Amino acid sequence: MSNAAVYTSLAATFVLLTICFLAIQTDNHSDSKPRRPGRRLGYKIPPPIFDPLFVKIEKLSKEKGLDNQKNRLSDELDQEDVDEYLRQGGEINVTLRLIHLFPLVDVAPKDGYVDSNELQAWITQQANDRLTYRTQRELESHDRDGDGAISLREYLHNVPDEDLERNEMGHGEPGWWREQFRNADTDKNGILDFYEFKNFLHPEDSNVEQIHNWLLTEKIKPIDQDNDEKLNFEEFKNGAYDTYKNYVELEHGEETVPNPEDMFAKLDLNNDKFLKIEELKPILRYLSPGELSYAKFYMSYLIHQADENGDGKLTLDEMIKHEYIFYNTVYEDGVDNYGDDDYYDHHEEL
Repeated sequence: MSNAAVYTSLAATFVLLTICFLAIQTDNHSDSKPRRPGRRLGYKIPPPIFDPLFVKIEKLSKEKGLDNQKNRLSDELDQEDVDEYLRQGGEINVTLRLIHLFPLVDVAPKDGYVDSNELQAWITQQANDRLTYRTQRELESHDRDGDGAISLREYLHNVPDEDLERNEMGHGEPGWWREQFRNADTDKNGILDFYEFKNFLHPEDSNVEQIHNWLLTEKIKPIDQDNDEKLNFEEFKNGAYDTYKNYVELEHGEETVPNPEDMFAKLDLNNDKFLKIEELKPILRYLSPGELSYAKFYMSYLIHQADENGDGKLTLDEMIKHEYIFYNTVYEDGVDNYGDDDYYDHHEEL
């Protein structure tokens, strides 16, 4: 097909969908609309964001105290973005944005479809950028001596010296922070460089084995009723299995979830009827998922919701027809309700 024919067809499609968009906007808060998976699961990390323009708006809103209004954002965003993608009230023109973003996601191969690998790579990159931005912001905020690294004293600068020396290990207590700091300090020099600090702030997204062990140890404490630092079947079934089950359902569908008996037997490698930390590691990303794990869950959710013909990949048409799924942070919450302060105040208990 010639370029002229493609552009003509695209323009006609856009006119049609723009008309339909008003109806979608009116209907996008109906009870029948799928709820964002994070809200359904009760997970309180910031939701994955599909569009880097929305990330840019989020950053500006937090850094400069701007609201999500076109006349206030126009001085800070590229004029092309303002003119082309923001409506008069400041909302993103999501149909036009999807038309723009589709070829940026459809890259491997560029075949007119977005498959799960392409979508996961795109959303994971947005999540990575977000983690890096938040780490850099926190580093600049706490680096009192300007050496590009963070000591525990710098991070807990508001904690009195006598409190910092206490060894209480409850969540958020000085001893708890000290343990998390030691786990992240992989070179054991007493300070955290950028990458160590990133692991310290976002342990669920770390690849450090010691942090994984600590996460699982913290995770099982509330459900380890006899305090033997391992889970018997009842403890697993009543305390860990439901969390695992919810995320597997989101990622692969209900029919793929093993029952608790089968899952326990699969994890119990030495058949001693207990699950120790090492045996729980295969399901760590389900028990304590971070933003990068959540990006994969979210990709599966998007494919499931928008893939009308069940071929496992999305066309531009399917994405536009279900555009509220990709932009539910705009439709449901707006910029300010999931800012970084909310993340740190309400991050899920380990």
